[in-house]
Amino acid sequence: MDASSTTFGLSAIGQVAITVKDVPRAVAFYRDVLGVPVLFEAPGMAFFQAGDVRLMLGTAEGEDAPVFSSLVYFRVEDIQPAYEELQKRGVTFTHEPRLIHRGTEFDLWLAFFPDPDGNALALMSEIQRRD
Repeated sequence: MDASSTTFGLSAIGQVAITVKDVPRAVAFYRDVLGVPVLFEAPGMAFFQAGDVRLMLGTAEGEDAPVFSSLVYFRVEDIQPAYEELQKRGVTFTHEPRLIHRGTEFDLWLAFFPDPDGNALALMSEIQRRD
């Protein structure tokens, strides 16, 4: 079947996986510092509910397994107070929140920071335009 002739299309992300070195340390960061709700833990893994997306943290399988990371953007209503609160909790950002894109309907603001394993994370805020 030719994919271009169907109406099938991927549109929703169900889960994002991030490789970490130390699951308990990662759980403490995502749960206690970032405030992401924990769903459950299993040996070598932890699962969180980040809005409509499940976030899985786990160790690489096998001694020579490559370590991969995805860039996870956490959507926040207002980026400045979220940025300030996470700084108070010890998060080190690579820069202050900055305007990335000025669109016709909203402005996109981002601020990037690492987790304890160096995985890239970001705050993301889409501010509705009023002009």
